[in-house]
Amino acid sequence: MNTVGAMERDYVLGTHDEEIERLGVQHLVWRPVMLDAWRRAGITRGSRVVDVGAGPGWATADLADIVGGSGSVIGVERSARFVDAARMRCAGRGAAAARIDEADVVQDGISAGPFDVAWCRWVASFVRSPEALVAAIAGALAPGGVALFHEYGNYASWRLLPPRASFGEFVGAVMTSWRNTGGEPDVALRLPALLRAAGFRIVDLRPLVFTTTPQDFVWQWPATFFGSGLNRLVEIGAVEASRAAAMRADFDAAACDRDTVMLTPLVLEIRAVRA
Repeated sequence: MNTVGAMERDYVLGTHDEEIERLGVQHLVWRPVMLDAWRRAGITRGSRVVDVGAGPGWATADLADIVGGSGSVIGVERSARFVDAARMRCAGRGAAAARIDEADVVQDGISAGPFDVAWCRWVASFVRSPEALVAAIAGALAPGGVALFHEYGNYASWRLLPPRASFGEFVGAVMTSWRNTGGEPDVALRLPALLRAAGFRIVDLRPLVFTTTPQDFVWQWPATFFGSGLNRLVEIGAVEASRAAAMRADFDAAACDRDTVMLTPLVLEIRAVRA
């Protein structure tokens, strides 16, 4: 088996250009929340930061802008396709402070460091061993360093108002397929205990959730995932094509209704300090 190809397929929605663009929309929606979290974590000029599971580098490039020439940012990413995209993005932004390493954090650890801050967004929920991920982050941080996570804590809270049964069916199918591949959509519920066991002190826990309507830009984040995710569920045989078509039609009807409101999946922000 081609190892690189197998790793690429491990990503639920792939690493193709359309997925990179979708991740860009996601990043733009979450960017104000992320920047506020970084500020509270103390990221500033001269900081040394590791971007754990950097993907195509959207956050890595922003981090490099903040830390400046006196700081450094290492993006660690296992997908060769995403690594190439991240390097191109950082080069295009003139992000001299950034470096992208191709590595699997769970298997290989984090070789660089020590760091002042580790940023980890939507990575722990996809790995088979969150314990190994936390251990790798602990090993990469300097004493007093900050581990900052944004991870799902209640994925089933993703709802449409008024409720639509087909959308709840879609969310349930996503969670089932997620767990079938070894991930845990509600991993944030486990992380505080794992962090304490690894020698961290929890300093802040806060829920993050949006309410949005079809007219809002925020809507584009969950809506684009719905389209990609539904296609993926059909591809792996988790949802019949005819049923997916009905789900899509129902979602499109909701998106055309100006009274529709969406609650996005609850994300837990966790900030912990290494002893």
